[in-house]
Amino acid sequence: MRTEAQAAAAAAAAHPPPRPTLKERLQERMESLGALSVMTGQVFSRAVRPPYDWASLIFHTESLGVRSLPIALLTATFAGLVISLQFGYFLARFGVQYTVGRVVILTLFRELAPVLTALTVGARIGSGIAAELGSMTVTEQVDAIRALGADPLRKLVVPRVFACLIVMPVLTVFSDVVGLVGGALVVRSQYGISLDQFFQGAMDAVQMGDFVSGVVKGAVFGLVIGLVGCFKGLAVEGGTEGVGRATTQTVAITSVSVCLADFFITKITLYF
Repeated sequence: MRTEAQAAAAAAAAHPPPRPTLKERLQERMESLGALSVMTGQVFSRAVRPPYDWASLIFHTESLGVRSLPIALLTATFAGLVISLQFGYFLARFGVQYTVGRVVILTLFRELAPVLTALTVGARIGSGIAAELGSMTVTEQVDAIRALGADPLRKLVVPRVFACLIVMPVLTVFSDVVGLVGGALVVRSQYGISLDQFFQGAMDAVQMGDFVSGVVKGAVFGLVIGLVGCFKGLAVEGGTEGVGRATTQTVAITSVSVCLADFFITKITLYF
C-alpha cells in the first residue's frame, strides 16, 4: 500500500500548480527590485553608524579578494594576449602596428579589465555569498541571530558588501597591469615591436581619466555583486533546492547587471 506521502506526491504530479502569468512574473520582479532597493538603503544606513566590525571586513576582504586573484590574473593575461594579437594583425594592414600599445591600454583600462574581472570573479564571489547566506537561512541560523538580538544585515551583509566594494577595484588594477604586460609580450614576439616602443605609445595615449573610469566601474560592479548575492542568499526558500536556485540566479542577475551598469557608466565617463 502506498503511504500518504507517496499519495500526495502522486496527486501533485497529476495536478501540477498553474504557471504564473506574465503579469504575475512582472509583479514578482518589481517586488524583488523594491526589496533589493530597501535592503540597499538599510545596508548603507547601518554601515555609517558605529560600531564597525573591522575584523569581519578584513576577513571577507581576504576571503573574497585574495582567493579570487588567480582567476582574475589568468583572465586578464589572456585578454591582453588576445586583443594585442587581434589589433596588431589589423593595424599591420595599414602599416601602423606600432600604435597597438595605445589601443591595448585604452581597451584594457576602460573596458575589458573591469568587465571581464566582474563577469568571471563576480560570478564566483556572488554565487559564493548567495550559497553561504542561503545555507544559513535554510538552517535558521539567520533567525537565531535575530533571536539573540543582533542585526543580520549589520553582521552578515555589511561586511560582505563593502568587502566586494574594496576587492573589485583592486582586482581591476591588477588586471590592468597583467593584461598590459601580456599584450606587450605577444606583440614583441609576433610583430617585432620592442617593449619600449609598446609602453611608450601606451603611456602617450592614456590619461588619468581612462584609468579612473575602469576603477570606478570595478567599484560599482563590486557593489552590485555584493548586494545581489546577499539579497538572494537571505531570500532563499525551499531548503537546499532553494540554495541552488539562488546561486544560479545570482550569477545570471549579476552578469546582466554588470553589462547594464557598464553601458551607463561608460556613457557618463566618456564626458570626463
